[in-house]
Amino acid sequence: MSHRRRSVRFFYPLTLACFISLLLSPQFVSAGKSNSLMDISTDGKLLACSNRDSGSVTIIDLDTNKKLTETKVGKHPEGVTFLGNTHTLATAVYDDDLVVFLDGDTGKKIGQTEVFDEPYGVVSTSDGTKVFVTLDYPGRIVEIDTNSKNVIREFSNGKHLRGIAISSDDQNLFTTEYYTALVRNIDVKSGRTIDEWPGGSTDNLARQITLHPRRPKAYLPHIRSRVTVAHGAGSIFPIVSIVDTKSGEGKRRRKIPMDSFRGARVTSNPWDTAITPDGKTFFVIFAGTDDMYICNVIDDDYRELTFRASLNLGHNPRAVRVAPDGNTVYVYNALDFEVVAYGTQFPRPRARIKVSENPLGEEILLGKRLFYTALQPMSSRLWISCASCHPDGQPDGKTWHNPEGLRNTQSLAGMAWTHPIHWSADRDEVQDFEHTIRGPLMQGKGLAQGKINPSLEAPNKGLSRALDAMAAYSNTHEFTLSPYAKKGLTPAAKRGRRLFFSKQTQCATCHSGPFLTDSVPTGRIVRHDVGTSVDNPGEKMGPAYDTPTLLGLYRTAPYLHHGKAQSLEEVLTIYNHDDKHGKTSQLSKQQIADLVEFLKALPYEDPVPKAKAAGLVKISK
Repeated sequence: MSHRRRSVRFFYPLTLACFISLLLSPQFVSAGKSNSLMDISTDGKLLACSNRDSGSVTIIDLDTNKKLTETKVGKHPEGVTFLGNTHTLATAVYDDDLVVFLDGDTGKKIGQTEVFDEPYGVVSTSDGTKVFVTLDYPGRIVEIDTNSKNVIREFSNGKHLRGIAISSDDQNLFTTEYYTALVRNIDVKSGRTIDEWPGGSTDNLARQITLHPRRPKAYLPHIRSRVTVAHGAGSIFPIVSIVDTKSGEGKRRRKIPMDSFRGARVTSNPWDTAITPDGKTFFVIFAGTDDMYICNVIDDDYRELTFRASLNLGHNPRAVRVAPDGNTVYVYNALDFEVVAYGTQFPRPRARIKVSENPLGEEILLGKRLFYTALQPMSSRLWISCASCHPDGQPDGKTWHNPEGLRNTQSLAGMAWTHPIHWSADRDEVQDFEHTIRGPLMQGKGLAQGKINPSLEAPNKGLSRALDAMAAYSNTHEFTLSPYAKKGLTPAAKRGRRLFFSKQTQCATCHSGPFLTDSVPTGRIVRHDVGTSVDNPGEKMGPAYDTPTLLGLYRTAPYLHHGKAQSLEEVLTIYNHDDKHGKTSQLSKQQIADLVEFLKALPYEDPVPKAKAAGLVKISK
């Protein structure tokens, strides 16, 4: 597999007339702010870029296209925004539950605010006095005073909020639900939802939302996950949805399939969008196929967008932003650790700016690039990558109708300590996913040459440098501590812990050890019949299943292999047939509630030291 930098390719209509209108672009017109991994100061002098893998924020001087500073802010920063017309900025540090404030001119930290859990999107009011932050879990919006760095208020508006934009008059917030692509219009003054536009039942992974500078339109990139189709040509589709935000206009929402937007060309995993200040040109980047579409914005309330050109980008583009003067568009290629500047009138590279050194090492970087790509050798049809269902190691919130039966997507956190893999424990090493890469789902050439060994038999480790690298990356995902245990276990959680480890419930019979599972990489396959196969008439491999870790349960609903339990309480009651999944039928409502509080608090301590002390071995590849 070649990993050299790929060239930029352009696809133009018969003339360049479609670009001429950009020459007449007016001065910057404020469309409000929308969240992204990049932001540009309103004077056009500085660009800020958050680097998830490096745990840093980089500031670039746009006059010279040179990196000025790189500041460590914490584990996995996501959204970043300049405050009003200043060079001060805020970034959401996802895994440290912090909003960190920086001086953009010096790169120095000037304060931070602790929030409940998983801050993702952040936008500033036009005067820079406040920022609004989405908390992916549990689905809150936090308002922070940028002077005192104190939380002013919090309000709940849905579940798993990520994308956020604020209107130019600071009166309305527009948010996206990550797992449903539902869009809400929230009145800033009251914190109440005043309108909403639901997505379809298959809509999924909506990270960002962008407002048009003049028209009442909002654009969100996302995917469709057709869970009833376990085939690469029909399971995952790239979408840009366009919402009409006019009050009183009902629930109008239009989907534009990006896989058929320009004929037969398929794209994968749309991640971010941007619009020029004149509102005439739209950009959407695809993190799976490493490209960008440049589109004409059509003011007809019907077509909305038409294709103009396509650019081949670097590895895993995750952010796109247009300069205030409309002349330059910037793309962040996250797995090249660089920002590339293109002209919007004639989109050729103007500058490449390294924002961070590779913090992963060469093997993990190779593995992560493979994990995120929907190109060969991972996929032939271009629709799907590993990250389409396991973005950043998290689940996609869906239950898939796989050939073996219903299978709820699991988190990859702690996987290196909890082999074998899958609900069916049918793979004892990540390298066994070579079967998935070559199979009907991804239809790729594969990472190893020739025949491979069947799962659970001779190891496939060592057959290919690329396959081992993909396994090494997949095994890097770690747990973060539960937000419900930041101040220690509550009295209810302590009562629940006693119940969990008691002979009365027998929960710890299978959910044992530091990771609360008897699924450990010893070479021995352990499965248990906990009575849940009766809820899945199409089951082919049950009724016994692998014991999943319970760490991180608080944010991974729905539950069980069939994904039918919508809450932890349902796991312990409705779907615990004949007490096969712990002896819980005799528990009172209070005891069930206490047990749920304990489960929500997991992990309340780092499991790795205890795992090492117990002699457990982590799988590194």
